[in-house]
Amino acid sequence: MSSFDAISNNHNFVLAEEDVCKLWDGPSLMHIQNKLAQERGDKEYTFYDGPPFATGLPHYGHILAGTIKDTVTRFAAQTGHYVERRAGWDCHGLPVEYEIDQKLKITRREQVLDMGIENYNKECRSIVTRYTGEWEETVTRLGRWIDFRNDYKTMNPEFMESVWWVFKQLHEKGLVYQGYKVMPFSTACGTPLSNFEAGLNYKEDTPDPAVVVSFPLLSDPTVSLLAWTTTPWTLPSNLALCVHPEMEYVKIKDLATSSIWVLAKTRLSQVYPIMKTKKFKKEQEKELFETIQTYKGEELVGEKYTPLFDYYKTDPSQTYWRILSDTYVTDDSGTGIVHQAPAFGEDDYRVCLKAGIIFKGGDIPCPVDVNGIYTEKCKDFAGQYVKSADEGICTLLKSQGRLVQKAIIKHSYPFCWRSDTPLIYKAVPSWFVKVEEIKEKLLVNNEKTYWVPSHVKDVRFKNWLRDARDWAVSRNRFWGTPIPVWASDDMEEMVCVGSIEELYELSGVRVEDLHRETIDKIEIPSKKNPGTVLKRIDEVFDCWFESGSMPYAQKHYPFENEEKFKDQFPADFIAEGLDQTRGWFYTLMVLSTALFDKPPFKNLIVNGLVLASDGKKMSKRLKNYPDPTLVINKYGADALRMYLINSPVVRAEPLKFQEDGVLGVVKDVFLPWFNAFRFLMQNVTRWSGEAGKDFVPSLDKVRGSNNSIDVWLGARTQGLIKFVHNEMKHYRLYTVMPELVSFITELTNWYVRLNRDRLKGADEDAERGLQVLYDTLLDVTVMLAPFAPFISEYFYQHLRKLQPSYAEREKGGRSNPVMVGKSDSVHLLQLPTYDESRLNDTAVAGFKVLQKIIKLGRDAREKRLISVKMPIKSMVVVLPLASEDITKDVSTKLAEYIKTELNSWDVKFVTREEEHEWVKISLLPDLKILGKKLGKKMSSVKKGLVAMTHEEAKKAISSGSAEVEGVVIDFKTEVLSKYTYAKEGDSRWEGAVHSDGDVVIAIDTQEDPELVASGKCREIITNIQKLRKTAGLEMTDKVEAFYAEVGAKMGGTLAACVKSNVGTFEKKFDGMVPLPVEMASTTKVFASATVEIGSTNVVIDIRPPAVSVAKKVGEEERMFLNTVDVEDVVVGMELKCKIDGKEFEFTEGKEFFTDATKRAKVEKVL
Repeated sequence: MSSFDAISNNHNFVLAEEDVCKLWDGPSLMHIQNKLAQERGDKEYTFYDGPPFATGLPHYGHILAGTIKDTVTRFAAQTGHYVERRAGWDCHGLPVEYEIDQKLKITRREQVLDMGIENYNKECRSIVTRYTGEWEETVTRLGRWIDFRNDYKTMNPEFMESVWWVFKQLHEKGLVYQGYKVMPFSTACGTPLSNFEAGLNYKEDTPDPAVVVSFPLLSDPTVSLLAWTTTPWTLPSNLALCVHPEMEYVKIKDLATSSIWVLAKTRLSQVYPIMKTKKFKKEQEKELFETIQTYKGEELVGEKYTPLFDYYKTDPSQTYWRILSDTYVTDDSGTGIVHQAPAFGEDDYRVCLKAGIIFKGGDIPCPVDVNGIYTEKCKDFAGQYVKSADEGICTLLKSQGRLVQKAIIKHSYPFCWRSDTPLIYKAVPSWFVKVEEIKEKLLVNNEKTYWVPSHVKDVRFKNWLRDARDWAVSRNRFWGTPIPVWASDDMEEMVCVGSIEELYELSGVRVEDLHRETIDKIEIPSKKNPGTVLKRIDEVFDCWFESGSMPYAQKHYPFENEEKFKDQFPADFIAEGLDQTRGWFYTLMVLSTALFDKPPFKNLIVNGLVLASDGKKMSKRLKNYPDPTLVINKYGADALRMYLINSPVVRAEPLKFQEDGVLGVVKDVFLPWFNAFRFLMQNVTRWSGEAGKDFVPSLDKVRGSNNSIDVWLGARTQGLIKFVHNEMKHYRLYTVMPELVSFITELTNWYVRLNRDRLKGADEDAERGLQVLYDTLLDVTVMLAPFAPFISEYFYQHLRKLQPSYAEREKGGRSNPVMVGKSDSVHLLQLPTYDESRLNDTAVAGFKVLQKIIKLGRDAREKRLISVKMPIKSMVVVLPLASEDITKDVSTKLAEYIKTELNSWDVKFVTREEEHEWVKISLLPDLKILGKKLGKKMSSVKKGLVAMTHEEAKKAISSGSAEVEGVVIDFKTEVLSKYTYAKEGDSRWEGAVHSDGDVVIAIDTQEDPELVASGKCREIITNIQKLRKTAGLEMTDKVEAFYAEVGAKMGGTLAACVKSNVGTFEKKFDGMVPLPVEMASTTKVFASATVEIGSTNVVIDIRPPAVSVAKKVGEEERMFLNTVDVEDVVVGMELKCKIDGKEFEFTEGKEFFTDATKRAKVEKVL
């Protein structure tokens, strides 16, 4: 049976969600939503979905971003927009190649070339969509509406062709060049990484060798410069040393070895660690070394030294192995002298290029291949992996007397984000986009965008743009979009191709696929040198270039959809994680600025990182987080969605994922919400039965109610609708969810509870209350649809059945105009807009005061250990700061609710003239302000303030100033005031003051027999309701209740309590009054319990209604009357029977009764 057929007592949210999924039928309802929007001519709302890799399963980061995207796009679709939600897949690049390399045990580039690029790419293609089915299943079960059938893939030729077009545009604008760049390099993947990729996986406390090496001067071989490095593997490539031109250097003689060294004066502690200790004194230096000479770094420039290795001694250049200077050298570590290996350091490359050690366009000495293996050039270590060679290099240098010091340090070090292996920095030839040239435009376009939270845009992203370097967009890999440049062998002639058609025109070859196996073999005849050909260069695009091209490539722009693209660009909305400030957000901004001088999006939500519960990164290996699928199957997708978007993570802060938090949403939000919904539907059914007519929702009846709580709920609901629309307009999900949760709490914990008895009635007032509750639940259900799509759908499917237009569903359930009742899904409706006429600040403020009064009343009871079941005679309320309107509202319209909720027989609102009897204004000087002003007079002024009476303080505050101990004090800015309870210590009255100081209450704690009796009756009522629940009875099921005081007859002392509170029971139980068990007519019991009431054990049970026989009736006649079914009895009816030949006549109301309560009244038991 579907969840939509009946409302279960034991609702299963997960099963209900699965039924909703069947109703939605995958994406079909989303397509209907879009179809209806297009028919209406709704304005288009453009959304870009950043393409994930489908080589792994979705995790909480994907679920979080997907939930944010779905919430925002659902909201847009239900507020008058057409929203295309197209899924996309990132298909190229390292994530895919790494998987294949692992599978085929590929460690070197040559292995790929040996097997053939075509075969390698075929393997890559085979796994690209490996998990798309699982992605679709998880995303759909999460409730996200996105079009998987009309998806885009970065490996599709249409997408790749648009990427070519993007690159050609940059090329024609002069924003592309080829050059060397020292870049983070993954030796495991054999490719350079971008700076933002390098920043994705830093590891703290990574151990590395730290060595100090000597470099003897050619001019005086007895003198050696000392350089410090944490990468000994780069020493075979050393071509120079660098000092700071202004730093002070010293030549010293080491007294232990008689060696003469040169290093920075401030870095002597590097070779003499004892100098770092607290006990070391300057005069001890003479025991360690002797200072020979001091000079500035610039004085060392030009000196030549003996190299560590002779691998490059045969090079034609005579510029190697000399001392250079640059201000990048620091004295915060090392020796103040930095060894230069331009093939492996960005600053090294820059400094050596500037000094003429190497030349632009020339080769750079580099004995390391793309897999991090030393080549034959480095003969002593050829074939070794660079990181593994550190120890051997140190051993060799030690044997040559060049190793001065060796230690191990732990520092933060970048690892490859895909292979999790250490990165090196390596000079590689690359194709670059001139980001630095358009930097100012990037900053201007960034200002045109709106980010949530804004500080990510204004600080993190802005700083990243300000410091942006030229972007290396090429990769020396195989599975990717080939860079469309054909060139001569000497690179003097180049052609950049921008389309398949252009390639055909230039080469005569028409292609349908643009991957390397197809493109690399195509040659273009040279125009400069007839008879020769141009061949495509080796590189492919970095996959970030492809994802940054997504706005154009997903639509195959400009080859198709040209006008459509122009209308939709920039996107209205995108969302991804904080890490994308250096990834997708950045590449989108660079390309859109370079192409169109526009930002690529208007609005952006940045989410933080979802961590394991212990604050560590979620790890499949460590299994430190619950499987998302299991969490959804346990608690439901809505609970997970609301947990995520009601957390700090939507403000770009980290979230420590707690499974208990998801459970908390079910317990604290969904269950109360469901109970309010179920309560409504049960009472609507009951009311219809008792009133003899259908319940028809009527907005006129809702607006016509003058019940103060109804007015409050209407105002609160309209205020919520207004708030949600405004906050979602500004993409502030983090403010919306707490307000929605707060509203549901107020609806269930306040409105329903305060009106429970009223809503169970059968009169017009009961109907008005049910109308208001229905209207509110319907509004909230529709309003919450984008946030909690499943439970909203479930509620709607039941609520819609009460609407007159429900009869039209068969013909118009999926057509315009959309209408509550007729429309087949809550997601086809438009969200409600607020009704200005129903906003009521006074009603809302008054209800807040009521809530404070009730909370304070409970606090006061708790102080005196008085149960809420025990009534109090009276209570006093003081509202010293409230306006006259609010005071009047609360004291006249809400007083009965206060009395009922706090079980008080009376409540008195104290006037301004009487408030001094109950409250006192306490005054204290503001020490921060008055301290300087008063000086020694502070003590006497403080005493004067404390001594002021309530009336004096009130007058001073009202006038704004007063003289205290001879000093005029400004009571608005120089005095701290608060209201306090004036009867502290009173044995009869117990008070409580709200922290805001605007509400003070006091309860009368005196007890008397009447109060005790009333309290016991309230406990009986509570236990009867518990027994009904235990028996699984419906609200309309009638019962009779009986009690027995253990060890007593006819109810014992409890009978008197019941007798004095008959009216209370009759009102609560529709005329039924609990009676001594001796008056029970049937032995059948629905449920029974022994409870303690007062200090006495009492057995209470509930039984089905039965004919109750008068005490005066004889046994034989009683036996006959006990066989009469109470359902057949009407008031005043007569029965006749013959027993043993004797005829008897019985009249209802004399010898028998329709229930035991009537009999008890006749027999004076009540």
